[in-house]
Amino acid sequence: MVQSLRRRRLLTTLLVIVCVLLGGALALRDTSPVGYFTSAEAVDDYRAKYARAMDDLPPPAATLDVRTGFGVVRAYRFAGANPGADPLLLVPGTKSGAPVFADNLPSLLALRDVWVVDLLGEPGHSVQDRPIATHADQAAWFDEALRALPPERFHVVGMSIGGWTAANLAVQRPDAPLASLTLLDPIHVYGDIPLETVVRSLPVAFSWMPRSWRDAFNSYTAGGAPVEDVPVAEMIESGMYGYAMRQPQPSTISEEQLRGITVPVLAVVAGRSVMHDPATSVGVAERAFGAGNVRHYPEATHAVNGEQPDRIAADIAGLLDRAAS
Repeated sequence: MVQSLRRRRLLTTLLVIVCVLLGGALALRDTSPVGYFTSAEAVDDYRAKYARAMDDLPPPAATLDVRTGFGVVRAYRFAGANPGADPLLLVPGTKSGAPVFADNLPSLLALRDVWVVDLLGEPGHSVQDRPIATHADQAAWFDEALRALPPERFHVVGMSIGGWTAANLAVQRPDAPLASLTLLDPIHVYGDIPLETVVRSLPVAFSWMPRSWRDAFNSYTAGGAPVEDVPVAEMIESGMYGYAMRQPQPSTISEEQLRGITVPVLAVVAGRSVMHDPATSVGVAERAFGAGNVRHYPEATHAVNGEQPDRIAADIAGLLDRAAS
């Protein structure tokens, strides 16, 4: 049972990694200005798999669709402890959607109410209807979405590209309704994706390439671990091949920009991540945020949110205490 759960978590993050690396290749399909599902069948397939993956989460207390200048953003609220305090808001990695946080909700709900959003311009239940052309646009829709939700401020927790999305908001819009930031092994925050990871991803750039090549890359990103199908993984695969994204690829945020973030920050760096150089990332994070705000998990991979949910919750609890003092 433990081994099966570990493999499920690994596969989930591996597919997210593939989505990040292949975004540019998929963007070459046509010239549509917004992201879209490529067929009615693709919509039906993705939404059915999304619904099955959501079964691993507790029932949300509320489901909201909020309007921004770039489209409608889907948000879920899960009722937790301290309902009068600023809640947590979780931001997933690319193509993964709200269900990717199933392992985190039990421990995080012991701290606060938890909101989860689907990224705009991705194959979740958020619907892009205006072009997202710049990083300023990416910050704008996120800021507008947060302001449209009932709470006044949020402790934002972003994983992978969700961490970049959160950091980009803090950089681009210092007055955004943020109480704190938690960055879970974000990409393009402390440095670029390593060349070896980019090169190894090339054989999986197109769905018509042999499945064995994709499996070999997935195994590499998991340190040679085997992979198997699970509901979240099936959802991600459906989004990979049935949804065409139309937004700029993230640029690495500079160390100077990180130092300019004014809200409290918790930086979690996975020691076995292949999405950045962990040693370099720890150094950048410590210089930007202070060593006391950086947590290095030596044995964690890019799937850190699912591998160590209780440790993450404990570290976030410490951040909440620091933010309140």
